[in-house]
Amino acid sequence: MRGRFITLEGPDGAGKSTQAKLLVAAIEKANVRAVLTREPGGTRIGEDIRSVLLGPDSYAMLASTEALLMSAARAQHVGEVVGPALARGEWVVSDRYVDSTLAYQGGGRGLSMEALRQVQIFATGGLLPDLTFLLDLPVEVGLSRRLGNAGETNRLDQESYDFHTAVRERFLALAAAEPERWIVLDAAKPEQLVWQDLRTAMNDRFGHLLGDEMMVDLTTGSVS
Repeated sequence: MRGRFITLEGPDGAGKSTQAKLLVAAIEKANVRAVLTREPGGTRIGEDIRSVLLGPDSYAMLASTEALLMSAARAQHVGEVVGPALARGEWVVSDRYVDSTLAYQGGGRGLSMEALRQVQIFATGGLLPDLTFLLDLPVEVGLSRRLGNAGETNRLDQESYDFHTAVRERFLALAAAEPERWIVLDAAKPEQLVWQDLRTAMNDRFGHLLGDEMMVDLTTGSVS
């Protein structure tokens, strides 16, 4: 039996990594095997590509190069991690996936959405998530969170306010176009409240999989 594929999307600063970690811990507490992963990255090759993509020395990178490198890392990720885990019946929770390329390189960079979609089909074999959470928040809030932690910032964080606004707008448009796959969460809330909203949505979609309210430790990403 094929596992379920859950993705978390949104801008940096929205808390995707924290919520993804909590989600995997909660799924495993429900006695379902789950894999936590991220993009770009998730594999040794993908992490090498990530360092090039997001590193400050890549400021001269063309938008098309950026899109193709993201997609190359994704192809490796699907082939090496996501696909095999789903085939084993495990659930996969990924911090970013195809929709990030459509939002950042399509919305932010202005590349052709049709061309990007075709590349994604080639890279993933057409694999789409069963459910995607958009952790949405105002651009200024996300940037404030990211830029307030110099050790966490990357090349894309340094882009203009207009770039990040276009990315947010594209994420929201993608969610509006596929309401059966997307659930939009208010990520401007405190992390504990975001987790409660996410858990409720998971229970609604997957038959109360995560049970009643769980105690969570946001510092460790554990649930009890």
